[in-house]
Amino acid sequence: MPSPCRAVVAALVGVVLAAGCATSGGSSTPTVSPAPATVAPVASTTTRAELAPRQAGDPVLALIALSQRHFALGESELQVGHLDTARAAFNDAVHVLLAWPAGARGEPRLREHFDRLVERISALEVVALTEGDGFMEPQYEPATRDELLAITFDDDATGATQEAVVADLAQGVHDIDIPLNQRVLSYVDLLSGRMKGHMEDGLSRGVRYLPMIFEVFRAEGLPLDLAYVPLIESAFKPTAVSRARARGIWQFMSATATENGLKQDWYLDERAEPEKATRAAARYLKTLHGMFGDWHLALAAYNGGPGRVQRAMRRSGLSSFWDLSRSSSFLPQETRNYVPLILAAAIIARNPEQYGLQVVPAGDSYVERIALPHPVDIRRVAEWIETPVQVLRELNPELRRWTTPVRDTGFELKVPDGTGYLVRDQLARANPESLATFRWHTVKKGESLVSIARTLKVNRQELAEANYLPLNARVREGERLIVPREPPLLLASASGPAAQVDAVPAASAGPAAAGPAERERLIYRVQRGDTLYSIARTFRTTVAAIRDWNRLRGTLIRVGDRLTIYTTSSARTD
Repeated sequence: MPSPCRAVVAALVGVVLAAGCATSGGSSTPTVSPAPATVAPVASTTTRAELAPRQAGDPVLALIALSQRHFALGESELQVGHLDTARAAFNDAVHVLLAWPAGARGEPRLREHFDRLVERISALEVVALTEGDGFMEPQYEPATRDELLAITFDDDATGATQEAVVADLAQGVHDIDIPLNQRVLSYVDLLSGRMKGHMEDGLSRGVRYLPMIFEVFRAEGLPLDLAYVPLIESAFKPTAVSRARARGIWQFMSATATENGLKQDWYLDERAEPEKATRAAARYLKTLHGMFGDWHLALAAYNGGPGRVQRAMRRSGLSSFWDLSRSSSFLPQETRNYVPLILAAAIIARNPEQYGLQVVPAGDSYVERIALPHPVDIRRVAEWIETPVQVLRELNPELRRWTTPVRDTGFELKVPDGTGYLVRDQLARANPESLATFRWHTVKKGESLVSIARTLKVNRQELAEANYLPLNARVREGERLIVPREPPLLLASASGPAAQVDAVPAASAGPAAAGPAERERLIYRVQRGDTLYSIARTFRTTVAAIRDWNRLRGTLIRVGDRLTIYTTSSARTD
């Protein structure tokens, strides 16, 4: 999963450079090319040793230190995905320099610091463009099945393994017939030996999902041994993808997923949603068992496809998986190995301590589900509940974008247990148009998807998919289309056809342009639908400044709250 840094401030550089041109004296800032992602962090023109004794009496050094503190805050907020707060902090780092009477470039030390600051923010933009912005696919992990099924054996299982399995099977805890043959025993030996770490990691991760899987399988009348299929398929990783492009903990291929009711579109892929994928897997396994009347053959069909197993049975005249798998003439090696591997995993998973495995639960299994009436950028939600955005990505692995599906108004967002009330409160007060971050395009006369994609430099297929349109769809004049790319300012309200935000001139660049002593102090009462960001835009200031003036720890505000705002008579934008 991408680090939140991969959804970095896609247009902060534009804002910074536009503001940087407004320094005093009418001099313009030279164009700064985006620096490589490895550019050095912003540093003062003096050493730390020099800074300590002189800073108190040197206003330039004090200003540089203040700018650095804002920048450091922005980086720390960026690391946890709080892009709204990060953007505000980065802007503050620039604005305090622009507010200097001689301008950001009017003093040599300020000029050097300002240039390096812009380089650093430029580097963050380069990372965003190189590694993907907020509309890019999340990174996926390789499926473990590919690795496990490629392993070959040199020796038969040990006698100790056989004794342990015999004792295990004698307890009668399994609800699928498990033959005591060398192929199953060899895989038990492998999974409790060389691959012990893999099994421990997978079972620890599975603690979050197994109670749900057991519940679904009991309701469907399925053997509980089948609940451990994901241990081999994906090690219970919702983001696992195989070489064949199967996805999710149950490793569904796209066509099979669609047949079993899983939705896949530009916004989400339900193969990665563990509960929905589990229900689909239960339906599919029941269908396969109905076709073959045998769980070993059903598992072979789950791996190789029912058509392949049926053809093998017709050609060979055999009806037992174990007979079919004796020869390479009927089933591929992967399928011949798959069934004994699944059975071996079920043996160990039912009694891991007996095979020397330590299972430590990984992650909290308790979540709250919030029904969303409108599409929401989950980075906003992360800020509402003061949680790293990565946590929300892990809880909602089916999301392919930062924004929840546009047309699926019944989408349920999973949030950490105990934070649901914060989300519901914000949803009740927020303007729906401020919840999602989109760039919009209004179709002009004579335009088509092809011409729009070419003009906006976006992929035509993504443009169509983002708007739920066929690739060859005709678009009508006046129709509004979502553009699959970040808007000019992350998390800005998209209230117009194109969510563009003008750079604020240095003369009115917010609180940094004039200290509280030079501004009018007013008390603002929070209204329904307000957010700190919308209030900051209204008064041409920043979220960070409002938080500082009011000693707010987070970004949560409530209707009726009284906020102190420092502003000039011309600052408010109605």
